[in-house]
Amino acid sequence: MSTEAEQQISGRTAAEIADSVRGLVERDVLQPGQVLPSVRALAEQLGVNRNTAVAAYRTLARSGVVVARGRAGTQVAQRARVAQEGFSAAGPLRDVGTGNPDPALIPDLRPALAAAVGRPVLYGEPVIDPALEQWARDWVTPEVAAAAEDIGLTLTSGAVDAVERLLAQALQRDDAVALEDPCFLASIQLSRLGGYRTVPVPVDAEGMTVDGLRHALDQGVRAVVSTPRAQNPTGASLSPRRAAELREVLAEHPYVLVIQDDYFSFLSRRPYHAIVGPEHRRWALIRSVSKFAGPDMCLAVTASDPETASRLALRLSPGTTWVSHLLQRLTHAVMTDPEALALIERAGAHYAERGEAFAQRLAAHGLEVPTGDGLSLWVPLPVPAREVAERLMRRGWLARTGEEFRLAPSASPSQHLRLTVHDLDEQEAEALAADLAAAVRAPS
Repeated sequence: MSTEAEQQISGRTAAEIADSVRGLVERDVLQPGQVLPSVRALAEQLGVNRNTAVAAYRTLARSGVVVARGRAGTQVAQRARVAQEGFSAAGPLRDVGTGNPDPALIPDLRPALAAAVGRPVLYGEPVIDPALEQWARDWVTPEVAAAAEDIGLTLTSGAVDAVERLLAQALQRDDAVALEDPCFLASIQLSRLGGYRTVPVPVDAEGMTVDGLRHALDQGVRAVVSTPRAQNPTGASLSPRRAAELREVLAEHPYVLVIQDDYFSFLSRRPYHAIVGPEHRRWALIRSVSKFAGPDMCLAVTASDPETASRLALRLSPGTTWVSHLLQRLTHAVMTDPEALALIERAGAHYAERGEAFAQRLAAHGLEVPTGDGLSLWVPLPVPAREVAERLMRRGWLARTGEEFRLAPSASPSQHLRLTVHDLDEQEAEALAADLAAAVRAPS
């Protein structure tokens, strides 16, 4: 790093030093990859205690501004692009990593549009349409341990919007949040943008692990984000035994905000299991309609304790305030239409059947894949996933590797691919299975 840039770092406290470095990075005085002064050199330059410099660098690392490289020193972090769900710019490649639902299995909204058009809604009116509110309460109330009168109901523009606002009302920058690892892509992005310190909780076939949650709570997390069914990317769903064990651990931490993102609800083939008991004080259950009513239907229902509901409403009030009543009425019309509900049920069965069928194809090629729930398969590999993905690209396929879903870089390469295969026909599915098996066995 140049002497001139180094000398521009200022401050007497850890917070002041961290703000100074952040400002220099934002103004491009400090470039990605540049090595910052050592802790000793920075402390001497600023005339502060060594521990103050250590604390400043720790704050910057938690915020993603710098990266500690051991003997290579502390460097300004690269501006890495965060992976997003959906289609990639694959060119001629067939994208099998989208995580998208099948458009043919999304209800036709046109018949419901007439029901969505009504009188204009003005400022100051209730933010939830009465008909949708009743439907939403009937949908979520049976799944929570609280009494009906103790459940607050909030609408947001999708599940990701709900998680972002729930974390923002509960956390401050550098606060710790427990996230599943591997993790939903949007949650990774939310934690980085919010400047939260993420504590990874491993996921196995039964969901979030007990030891992992206990460790996260010991680290002082103030919020936990859990996926009860069809965990993305693994497809894991909480078992009754695991949910009970997690409830027991969380019972000792009643004021930790526990967010359960049940995004796959209507489509899931597995029962819902809560990880919070009736005595838990801060909790939220989120259910979105986007996976079965269409990604463009940006609406999610959040049931929560009254205090959390009140804070969530405050997070909405300065800007969004409410979800469009046209969208609310459209959602209600779709979700009370017997034909639409029958199609949604058929969609859930289709995703499960296609995933199981592809797993059987891979088994015939010598690759054993556990089938979970959700729109994709989490495929374990005997070799690094990146090598397999590159070989698949040469065969015309674009797949997502497990690296994209990790909370933090790992010394060992990922050995998983996430594949979305439900929209492949029989010939395409067999071709992908054969190409994947060949890619796994190809010499390095």
